Amino acid sequence: MSPAGRHTVKLHGIAVGYSDLEKADPVAGIARGRFRPGVGYDLVQPVFRLFSEAVPVPGGPVGDEAMLARYHRSRDALALTLEDDAGRVVSTSAIHICDYSHLPKGTIDLEVLIGDRAYWSRRDVQA
Repeated sequence: MSPAGRHTVKLHGIAVGYSDLEKADPVAGIARGRFRPGVGYDLVQPVFRLFSEAVPVPGGPVGDEAMLARYHRSRDALALTLEDDAGRVVSTSAIHICDYSHLPKGTIDLEVLIGDRAYWSRRDVQA
């Protein structure tokens, strides 16, 4: 797999943060990587903290179904976009920032669902 390069998550043109999307599964259409917050992250962080409150342990079970539903509604309303390292908008069906930075040794990761075949071809990923 070729390196993906820096991807930028944006909220109405404001950079929310960046990721190299180091891990990719083109068959599932999922790319993941460490997330580095940008100047606009504080605009969206409360939405992504809803997820970490609904699912208090990374990869663990849902602790609060109502909060999780609120998270999904709020996240979708943000209408975040993803741009690749060349500034091209990448068509996504979901952009999820896993923000567990409030936990000891917590991290922030990005996960995106990408069904765009041209994107995967540019990444030179063999499906």
